Amino acid sequence: MEKKPPFVRREFPPREASSISLALLLAAVLLLNAFLYLYLNKFYISSGRAETDPGLCPFGYFKFGTVKNCSPWLSCEAINREVRKLKCVGEGAVKKVFLSEWKENKVVLSQLTNSELKEDFLHGLKMLRALQSKYVVRLLGSCEQQFTILTEYHPLGSLRGLNETLHMPRYKGMNTWHRRLMLAMDYVSVIRYLHSSPLGTFVMCDSNDLDKVLSQYLLTSDFHVLVNDLDALPLVNRSAGRLVKCGHRELQGEFVAPEQRWPYGEEVPFEDDLMPPYDEKTDIWKIPDVTNFFLGHVEGSDIVRLHLFDIHAACKKKDPAERPSAQEVLDAYRKVLTLLVREAALPGTREML
Repeated sequence: MEKKPPFVRREFPPREASSISLALLLAAVLLLNAFLYLYLNKFYISSGRAETDPGLCPFGYFKFGTVKNCSPWLSCEAINREVRKLKCVGEGAVKKVFLSEWKENKVVLSQLTNSELKEDFLHGLKMLRALQSKYVVRLLGSCEQQFTILTEYHPLGSLRGLNETLHMPRYKGMNTWHRRLMLAMDYVSVIRYLHSSPLGTFVMCDSNDLDKVLSQYLLTSDFHVLVNDLDALPLVNRSAGRLVKCGHRELQGEFVAPEQRWPYGEEVPFEDDLMPPYDEKTDIWKIPDVTNFFLGHVEGSDIVRLHLFDIHAACKKKDPAERPSAQEVLDAYRKVLTLLVREAALPGTREML
């Protein structure tokens, strides 16, 4: 009877086994990268932060809430007839803000309070009209004769209340480094839009301290950022040699950019006519401070700060020309987000490779 050869177990040499493991790991990393690309791309599109917004109506029209079809901006007559004030919810140097109601929808009615600042008010209205996009609060109507602006209502209010909102029980699940970084990216996206808008390069001048910056932006119910106040938005036109100055008073403090501070020392009294103008890179200087607020002190936020160190150091260059553009800052943020999500999904990948 013929004997069968004994079963011999094949063992891979250590080098071959190691090569197979590495190949499998690399394949897993490639698949994860593809997944992350699809996920992040889908996230931006589904959350309304893609480059196109199918929800936008043609210029001069709007839709929101229970309004399914695009309606023309409300006129003076329509605002007086159809909008009902409910209560005052805020007041600034230029205007008073009322929570109001229009066709069972909550809206915001803003009215001029200081006639000496009517030019600022009308400039803000002009900018709201011209820059309507997914980055700007939705305009519903206006009345120049009565110095009135009607905009969409966002119940979470301005970014000044972000931390309080995220500590509410219903929103605690959103209080993560990932969501906070996404909000910072929204903010930088708004700055990028203002710096490269269809009308040219605008500078966000109502930004002399952190609290003032935060008051200019709204937090939407689906946790995105919109710019709300465009009263102080001068235009930079380099080809025409036109730079800007944010107001006519002396600006001080580390929050404002170096070029916004009086350059001639305390021995020379401030004179607006002697103050040199500047460009949009003042907005870039402030990005690290605003992002630091966004990140807060949740688990993982310090790791995010560490990864953003280089781009933030570039934002703080004393020479404005050496600072990155808002687009470059946004690109850096996206890379950090992708890297950190990848590392969270495959912990220890870097060491294995």
